[in-house]
Amino acid sequence: MIARLHSVAFCGIEAVPIEVEVDVSPHGFSGTAVVGLPDAAVKESIERVRSAIQNSGYGFPRYKTVINLAPADIRKEGPIFDLPIALGIVFANGEVISDQLGRYLVIGELALDGRIRLVKGVLSAALLAKEEGFKGIIVPEENAPEAGVVDGLEVIPVSSLTQALGFLAGQLPIEPVEIALDEVFATASAYDCDFADVRGQEAAKRAMIIAAAGRHNVLLVGPPGSGKTMLAKRLPTILPFLTLEESLETTRIHSVAGELRAGMALLATRPVRSPHHSASTPALVGGGSIPQAGEVSLAHHGVLFLDEFPEFSRSALEALRQPLEDGDVTIARAHSTTRFPASFLLIAAMNPCPCGYFTDPSKPCKCSPLQIDKYLARISGPLIDRIDIHIEVPAVAFSELRSERMGTPSASMREQVLAARARQHERFGQDGRITNGVMGTRQIRKLCKLDQAGELVLRQAMTELGLSARAHDKVLRISRTIADLAGIAEITAEHVSEAIHYRRLDRQL
Repeated sequence: MIARLHSVAFCGIEAVPIEVEVDVSPHGFSGTAVVGLPDAAVKESIERVRSAIQNSGYGFPRYKTVINLAPADIRKEGPIFDLPIALGIVFANGEVISDQLGRYLVIGELALDGRIRLVKGVLSAALLAKEEGFKGIIVPEENAPEAGVVDGLEVIPVSSLTQALGFLAGQLPIEPVEIALDEVFATASAYDCDFADVRGQEAAKRAMIIAAAGRHNVLLVGPPGSGKTMLAKRLPTILPFLTLEESLETTRIHSVAGELRAGMALLATRPVRSPHHSASTPALVGGGSIPQAGEVSLAHHGVLFLDEFPEFSRSALEALRQPLEDGDVTIARAHSTTRFPASFLLIAAMNPCPCGYFTDPSKPCKCSPLQIDKYLARISGPLIDRIDIHIEVPAVAFSELRSERMGTPSASMREQVLAARARQHERFGQDGRITNGVMGTRQIRKLCKLDQAGELVLRQAMTELGLSARAHDKVLRISRTIADLAGIAEITAEHVSEAIHYRRLDRQL
């Protein structure tokens, strides 16, 4: 007897429909075989499935059992096939009868006693189920809120194999899970940090406002303890709130990567990823024999904070070039090419020298000029070119640390950012994802025209600082953002001068 169910496999963050066929035949020798390009975890699942079926009170077939995962040219990995395989075996063995198998997509990992554990990628699977026209999706109970955000789809939460069998047999009605997205965003979109916590550093805060308003990448340079990490981790508090579309995209990536907590429906705040400087290139940008998302993709629609920037390996830093330019990562393998979205705001932080105190007025620097040059040379010119804003973060004075006056709060900074973003949305029309920081060459020529004074300031800077063509475009983009923050339609020489101020490190690095 043959039973057919539907499940999913993952290519990057995209879910691919998989048909699970189970044939229990009285002909041939006894045994169980899994075919259809399964990995080791899928092959090993047979022993888990056997124990789960028997401990749930059902019999495991004594005859030849073949499990086919189709199409056979797609690699299947992970434990998500445990539940559909177990259901298929019980139905093919004739112990339970159901006419609902083809109407639901099924995923879940089994414990030996028949309990169902949470799995990765449920949101992508739920979106696929709706796209493919399934009535609903059967998921582990802990994953139900995640799948429940998909409107128009029955999400059936199950906690055990017996419960799933009872539902499909029509003997155990289960109420579908529904999630109120407005309530999720209202309760989960608050941040637990604020720029008011940062004493002093008003010049750096100004740079952060510009970065958030135009989506410009930032490099913070300063001695240890000057507040670089505090500034970087508070940047999401002044960015626009996540839209539903952005939240779904970000949540899908975190779900497939296994980063989503049990019972969590959506990521309602912008992610902040801060990998250690010992991170490998695949860990940073993604990779593996079966490509997995890296830190740049987990920071999609959020902030990627790289502290101790020069301490990252040269190969890892150079691998950042493509995502910084294109907003995605393409990982090519012999059998396939996988694309991961990676539209993030880069905040890098570094000391000005190996000892860290080159610009600190209170502590002497012990580094020689040669050591400083070698340290700064760890970051290549092409990578520096791709970072829009370079800002020095000096040590905070004692008087500012002990002052009772709070710093500029995130709320007032966000108001400026939102006003500037509104001007950009009006300028760029329907595509709300275009900001000043990602303008193309034609858009720059059309929208960043300078008056005579501005042309003179830019020409002098190009000559004296030796700015590249890419740095020239960065200056114009930043100038456009500064003008937007000021509420001025035309870019003036003052805006250009401030933008050039944020490119001074080009001469040193």
